Amino acid sequence: MDIVIIGSGNVAAVLGRKFKLAGHNILQIYSRNASAASELAYEWDTESTNYKTMIYPNADLYLIAVNDESISDVIKDLRLPEKIVVHTAASVPKEILQTVTNHYGVFYPLQSLRKEMTAIPDAPIFIDGNDEKTKAVLDKLAHSIADEKVIQAGDDARLKLHVAAVVVSNFVNHLYVLAENYCKKEGLDFKLLLPLIEETATRLKDKSPKELQTGPAIRHDSDSIHKHLDLLKDHPQLKNLYVLLTESIQQSK
Repeated sequence: MDIVIIGSGNVAAVLGRKFKLAGHNILQIYSRNASAASELAYEWDTESTNYKTMIYPNADLYLIAVNDESISDVIKDLRLPEKIVVHTAASVPKEILQTVTNHYGVFYPLQSLRKEMTAIPDAPIFIDGNDEKTKAVLDKLAHSIADEKVIQAGDDARLKLHVAAVVVSNFVNHLYVLAENYCKKEGLDFKLLLPLIEETATRLKDKSPKELQTGPAIRHDSDSIHKHLDLLKDHPQLKNLYVLLTESIQQSK
């Protein structure tokens, strides 16, 4: 499949590599960041442009991989009639593309992607299209890079998934940040916690998170909780979250 990628950031880079490995042809990269686009074009032996008017009109599919806030600006004055045009955002409705073409949709990888990744992680792909032609093309493209992990999900389902993704990725990572700050201030090595972090995540492959909940909160171990809170008196942000999460765990059913 001949693909034009619009964008040169994390998602564009990782999906482009996935497409190349699957045998697709990256026909062109468009980005307002000329340097980043040129770098990816060199990597994939293709062409780049930072002029919207120079986007090739003859690709099979146009993938808009930019941040949510930039989609409206990118598609302004962009017209690709009869071409399949998709964006990669979880929380943006597919209808935002209806002024660009009559075949539009979404190609959303549920994974935290970074441009510098050398090993490309597996990720389920959530697809949606406004017609059967678009859905069929996206399904074929997704299966070429994601094996069986391809799921059709409309705007509402993707938005709900994004909420859950923020909780398990962004929020959890913020807790890691607070724990690392705590360790630094207390003269501890945060990396000593990595085996525990890895083991906790690995267990989720076989068990429900509810079954795996451990710790003083679920045991209602008030002595340990009070000792922890006393230790956290000089770490008010972490202490507040400790109290909130302890209450949440104890109230969960």
